[in-house]
Amino acid sequence: MSAPSPPPTAPGTIRDLPSWLLGRAAARGRALVADALAEQGLKMWHHVVLSAVSDWGPVAQADLVRGVGLDPKDMVGVLNDLEAAGLVERAPDRRDRRKNAVTITAEGVRLVGTCEAAARAANAELLAPLSPRERERFMDMLRRVSGVPAAEDREAEDHRNAEG
Repeated sequence: MSAPSPPPTAPGTIRDLPSWLLGRAAARGRALVADALAEQGLKMWHHVVLSAVSDWGPVAQADLVRGVGLDPKDMVGVLNDLEAAGLVERAPDRRDRRKNAVTITAEGVRLVGTCEAAARAANAELLAPLSPRERERFMDMLRRVSGVPAAEDREAEDHRNAEG
């Protein structure tokens, strides 16, 4: 008598839906990145917030909440952790003393670079089954489906908006 075959990873009615497949790929990617960040002592949201402060800082705490889509109460906890670790500093905003401005420290800059490399390596592992050309095409398709422009497209648009 042969052993029963393992159940399929999903019911056949959903297994070929793009939304289900994207969700599985996203879950695998998040797990790979979370493991890579954990090796650096960071959780996913800590990395997101630290990266945002690196890109946008000094930045008002309220703008961080809106920019990364994190609940304000959760943002306070993440910033408390990052500040306790010496990765960011909070001080009254020079333009509006009622607000806190968050600035990355030199140690935060160093860790963002390390974590960026770790996250890129994790994503390379995620996309390892694809050829370099397939990766480019896949990323282009993901950007179109998600409505998220490439970083260089967003930077060019931000520059145009700043000019005028």
